[in-house]
Amino acid sequence: MGQVATFAVTALDGVAFGLLLFVVAAGLALVFGVMDVLNMAHGTLYLLGAYLTYLFTDGSLLGLLTALAVGVATGTLGGAALAAALRPLAGRGHLDQGLATLGIAFLAADVFTTVFGATPLPADPPMVLAGRLDIAGHGYPTYRLVFIAVAAAVAVALHRVVWQTTAGVMLRATVSDPAMAAATGINTARVRIAALAVGATLAVTAGVLGAPLLGPAPGVDTTVLVLSLIVVVLGGAGSIPATLAAALLVGQVQTLGVLAAPSLAPFALFGALFVILVVRGQAGAPAAVRPA
Repeated sequence: MGQVATFAVTALDGVAFGLLLFVVAAGLALVFGVMDVLNMAHGTLYLLGAYLTYLFTDGSLLGLLTALAVGVATGTLGGAALAAALRPLAGRGHLDQGLATLGIAFLAADVFTTVFGATPLPADPPMVLAGRLDIAGHGYPTYRLVFIAVAAAVAVALHRVVWQTTAGVMLRATVSDPAMAAATGINTARVRIAALAVGATLAVTAGVLGAPLLGPAPGVDTTVLVLSLIVVVLGGAGSIPATLAAALLVGQVQTLGVLAAPSLAPFALFGALFVILVVRGQAGAPAAVRPA
């Protein structure tokens, strides 16, 4: 019975981690789907948000909200600036874009190490959310449960925005047929810039809220980027529900899979990724992610 409870609590950890990856990967899928930009600096945006949590949180809920407000502003401005920086590379292929954004990621990593040092830093949740709740005889962190609720709300909100708002209509039109969208009066250039700004904001927001789960430290940006790319590929067509399902799968492999089969878990994701890519290749399905 105790082992079953342990697995249940670990699975709940997987849900929290999966939802964290979803918020990051949704932004990455949005940028890739609308702007067709392979942003290799996306993990850097998460790390930026995590460092903001370290800087602004002081044990109070106001500190976390301040970090969140600064993160949203920084992500929006950073995404717009990145859109401007990548404009000369439009139409030059993913390799050029990937190299350019990878260079930005390396520079940012050096800046972070210079400013914050090379050791992991604490990012504790507000005291009001720092307690534990009894779940199956285990004390489970209250903040993780709150994070699960907030991230789930973000998923629902993203889905509603894409399918039930004018902005979502313009977004889907720009993805499906940019030329036709422009002919109908949609400012596709503005939509693309907005998509990158929103994608960057999602990544920074995930860093701010997810810092108590995956805190600021050198290398975290790379980990988040790789796992987010896996989520984006596993998500297939790029719908919000598909991205969410893929993120939850990755979260379970990274938590429950490690507990159940520590020696096999590191290979499980890449094995699943390989199988899906082979199946899609045989079916002739495109690997590009499109938010729908």
